[in-house]
Amino acid sequence: MELHLGDIAQLKKKHPCGSDQWEIIRVGMDIRIRCLGCDRVVLIPRRKFEKSVKKIIGRIEEDS
Repeated sequence: MELHLGDIAQLKKKHPCGSDQWEIIRVGMDIRIRCLGCDRVVLIPRRKFEKSVKKIIGRIEEDS
């Protein structure tokens, strides 16, 4: 699966806050994601993340 920093992923299960959309903030053997509903940050293994992704929605554009 092709993953990039800033991508928005929709997961199969909802977070307890009710959101199912997460921003990818670190890519490697582990994936660090941030909930777009409550800003909680979670680090999960790449294999588990890839199984739980429903679809990649888009990308957040950063203004630098």
